[in-house]
Amino acid sequence: MTDQLSQLQPAQLWRHFEALNAVPRASKKEARVIEFIRNFAEDLRLPCSVDDAGNVLVKKPATAGMEHRETIVLQSHLDMVHQKNADTAFDFSTQGISMFVEGDWVKATGTTLGADNGIGVASIMTVLESTDIPHPAIEALFTIDEETGMTGALSFKGDLLSAGILLNLDTEEDNELTIGCAGGIDVTASGTYTAIVSENELKCTIALKGLTGGHSGVDIHKGRANANKLLTRILLHVAKEFSADLIAFDGGSLRNAIPREAVAELMIRVSDEENLRASVKSLEMVLKSEYGFTDPQLNVAFETSADKEMVMPKAHQAALLRVLHTCPNGIHRMSPDIDGLVQSSNNIARVMIKNGEWSVQCLTRSSVDSEKMDLAAAIGSAFELANGTISVGGVYPGWTPRPEAPIVQLMSDLYKELFNEPAHVNAVHAGLECGILGTHYPDMQMISFGPNIYGAHSPDEKVQISSVQKFWKFFLQTLKRIPEKK
Repeated sequence: MTDQLSQLQPAQLWRHFEALNAVPRASKKEARVIEFIRNFAEDLRLPCSVDDAGNVLVKKPATAGMEHRETIVLQSHLDMVHQKNADTAFDFSTQGISMFVEGDWVKATGTTLGADNGIGVASIMTVLESTDIPHPAIEALFTIDEETGMTGALSFKGDLLSAGILLNLDTEEDNELTIGCAGGIDVTASGTYTAIVSENELKCTIALKGLTGGHSGVDIHKGRANANKLLTRILLHVAKEFSADLIAFDGGSLRNAIPREAVAELMIRVSDEENLRASVKSLEMVLKSEYGFTDPQLNVAFETSADKEMVMPKAHQAALLRVLHTCPNGIHRMSPDIDGLVQSSNNIARVMIKNGEWSVQCLTRSSVDSEKMDLAAAIGSAFELANGTISVGGVYPGWTPRPEAPIVQLMSDLYKELFNEPAHVNAVHAGLECGILGTHYPDMQMISFGPNIYGAHSPDEKVQISSVQKFWKFFLQTLKRIPEKK
């Protein structure tokens, strides 16, 4: 354990978090972390099973005096978002996350931290390992692939759990008790074109970088810039004013991350270079003015080279850029009955254009399933105007709030008792696995909570040390107060 993390409390939780973060665990590439958890359970001689999808289920009996309490599920996901800054040299497939302490925060060096949902996993591991934490019988469920489709939860069988209460440890604000969430659907538009030789003589590269990014669900209401949308705006201006031809567009990374960077390559006339450079600089100043508060590090770089490459025909270019320009992004509709809750949104997450092929990946969310499907259809309709082929997948349901559930009342009362203020009981505009698991266990009470984690899904991700301590205190007291079986 590093010197800095070894000083933190609760020590065992941070020890497990560091051990977990030494294991590469990208979504859909969880083989090593599955084996890590399996070995952990076997070392403790706890019953452990891995289903066909890769979800790991570990069981631990109740501690003395807690045998008649309701069995509970402790649930977190094993995968993490792998994202790094462009100037960070890092191989997620072989390297563990490099962490450091700065004040009251644990951060990573140029990459995502993995506190989402690694703190939850480490917390469960700590309880499973403990000999002095009172708790009822536990079914610890570690799911896979939460971040890119929730396929672990979707594949989980409905006859493996016996508990009546599920505690999900994947909320990212320590004063919140989450009791509902949005559903989601992946929308992908793709197409082809025949690349042609440009009449222009000079290649230029326009790179939009330095955006704040963030989680495409819980941060979508914060008005942060989407690199794909802003670069499209620049390209439309450049194409119109300077007759530039598009070679390539490469923007964003993951569906659930607001795009922080996007790069385009163009063929331009040599005679336009200086005016175009000045125009791009002027557009950069406009964008800095518009997004100075949310994205203070926004910058646009402009470079040229003597290379000559094939380009997209102007008609295809015009159609696709206009569809990208008009495609819904950000908040689509606020909830009319829950104050401050985003009801529906879309994130234009990934744009790729090059060598005769193009694709656009979106993640569409809504707490109303019919509205989610209609927004996805509207996005598809837009790209069909550019002769795109539309495919959808990764559909998962929302989680309908049950504020009357006894576990909600128990934890609300406990929070106020411990911290002398009411908890914020709410629904969240992000995907949680509770909604999916609830389709198999409709009578199971479910609630989600966790410590303060900021900047999830971006290299700015950080977790607050004092908040982890607060969460841990709340978690342990909750375990003590789980009611007796009916």
